[in-house]
Amino acid sequence: MGLRVPTDTARRWITDPVESGSAAGFGVYLHVPFCHHRCGYCDFATEAVGGTSSAERRELFGRYVAAVRADLARQVAAGRRAHAPPGDDLDDAWPAVTSVFVGGGTPTLLPPDLIAELLRGVTEELDVAGDVELTVECNPETASDDLMSALADVGVTRLSMGAQSFADHVLAVLERRHTPGAATEAVALARAAGISSVSLDVIYGTPGESDADWEATLAATTAAGVDHVSAYALTVHANTPFGRQVADGALPAPDDDVQRTRFDTARRHLAAAGFEQYEVANWSRGPARRSRHNTLYWRHGDYLGCGVGAHGHLAGRRWWSTRSTPRYLEAVESGRHLGPGPSPAVTGDEVLDDGARAVERLMLGLRLAEGLHPNDTPPVSPLGLEDALGAGLVETACGRFRCTTQGWFLLDDAVSRLLV
Repeated sequence: MGLRVPTDTARRWITDPVESGSAAGFGVYLHVPFCHHRCGYCDFATEAVGGTSSAERRELFGRYVAAVRADLARQVAAGRRAHAPPGDDLDDAWPAVTSVFVGGGTPTLLPPDLIAELLRGVTEELDVAGDVELTVECNPETASDDLMSALADVGVTRLSMGAQSFADHVLAVLERRHTPGAATEAVALARAAGISSVSLDVIYGTPGESDADWEATLAATTAAGVDHVSAYALTVHANTPFGRQVADGALPAPDDDVQRTRFDTARRHLAAAGFEQYEVANWSRGPARRSRHNTLYWRHGDYLGCGVGAHGHLAGRRWWSTRSTPRYLEAVESGRHLGPGPSPAVTGDEVLDDGARAVERLMLGLRLAEGLHPNDTPPVSPLGLEDALGAGLVETACGRFRCTTQGWFLLDDAVSRLLV
């Protein structure tokens, strides 16, 4: 049975979606860039503060939280029309927020009162759904009884913990500060405080990691009592210390074949432990424990982004803020715009035409194990579809369009065939 693609109008997948786009919910992303130390593989927008005094950090953190709140207030007050592509027929009212994600960096470096202040900005500026998912990223070395209790008190429903590995020597290569046992202890503290959902992030394919190391990490992860796991292949970016070490020959590049084997090991181990794989790199104990905010991204939904390096998206227009903390603070505090849009800190934006939106809808939606609803699937080339089906990259099931496991590893190829 072939893929059923909407035929009444070529834009139905944009104008009348079932699960994707405007039907996917509405999120807010708040970026906290601060870390004790910038790890060698990290290419996120971060600011190392480990060498500053506690008084200097407190002043910087306070300024930053105030700036993010001011940034959010400006964006909300400008309305949706100011964020939408030119000529788009949107009203100014923002929908209710279905998910909030506080990422980093290490957001839990902030004192609990400043985390609460950051989150209050969302509830004071926007309507928030009663069942909103509120996620905060946390590194194990920052965990404490007081922190977890404070997070629970301000309504945090989900904690995303960066464990990365449970092998000492792998953590050392990754330049992580915590011990292997610290992640398990942090999960227990979160559970004791009443945070309803806890996820662990782990990385595979680090130079020096053995098959046994990875299997031990998976065993410790599932034994920790979490209900969600994100497992990522180590990616080396050229602009990072790891990238320069690989280029100089001082560090071996990750091995693609090894990473594929580790991925297969993760799938077997996590399935045996009762986790379902709902996305290329994500597993949960049932649909209710999936990351709603990240699913919003994969469903090509709309969201506001505030903070250093944060991105926002609305109806095919994307914008992003400066990656420099000093520039972000100066722009928001002075009101002098660095680029287009309602936020002074935005340095660039792009408006996607239908072709570009089709590529993104497929690239993102096919990352999900359940794939795309037929009403949400952009028109594809019949010959390209036949080609991708024949190559074993995609499949149709119950009217839905999805990638095979092989297709996940060759997603660029699959999408390029479909849109020929």
